[in-house]
Amino acid sequence: MSDPTRRAELFGGVDNDRRFTGPTTGDERLMLVDVLGAQRATLQLKCSGLGPEVSLRSVEPSTLSLLGLVRHLADVERRWFRRVLAAHDAPALFSSTAEPDGDFDGATDDPGTVAAAWETWRTEVAFAEQFVTKAPDLDVEGEDPWRGTVSLRWVLIHMIEEYARHNGHADLLRERIDGAAGL
Repeated sequence: MSDPTRRAELFGGVDNDRRFTGPTTGDERLMLVDVLGAQRATLQLKCSGLGPEVSLRSVEPSTLSLLGLVRHLADVERRWFRRVLAAHDAPALFSSTAEPDGDFDGATDDPGTVAAAWETWRTEVAFAEQFVTKAPDLDVEGEDPWRGTVSLRWVLIHMIEEYARHNGHADLLRERIDGAAGL
């Protein structure tokens, strides 16, 4: 007989998981912020308990790794909240025109690289959270060379989509590293 435990329960158990307990009706901003927070927490969960192995690659020739995702999402947070919505001069930290995949290619097992990636990600998330809290409404706008005029509402939805897609990658990467699976 097969094990009746669901894969979703294998990553800490459903009873301990408080990521998806926010409101399901009501205020739009509260719901968007809560869902984005849950997606950010999922990325952290997928990387929890790992040291340098967080930089292990998926399969050749891909350079995809959990650490690369952390670095990539730090740059994504920075782009949309700091550069586009807040209009700061804030170039990407891990990738560039010369090294467009620097966020993934530079994700090495060096402890300083790992620590810097997490520190940068946390700094960018904190900036984004503060920006959203201070914004008068979801109609705050910024200019992006790719999308044109974007609203805070659109950026929050895009960030949820961005994290959800990459958390799917993180599921597979983490399972490859140590067999851990689940939501």
